[in-house]
Amino acid sequence: MEFLRDLWLFLKERKKYWLIPIIIVLFLLGLLIVFGGSSAVAPFVYTLF
Repeated sequence: MEFLRDLWLFLKERKKYWLIPIIIVLFLLGLLIVFGGSSAVAPFVYTLF
């Protein structure tokens, strides 16, 4: 949790709010890869890429 706090403080201090959507998309893609590779949804996830 400290990493997320430091990241938020960095974004707030440097006024880099445009990075927030990029971070969210990367996080969601990571979740898709992790959970999609080990479930019954895997064949459908692989068709996206």
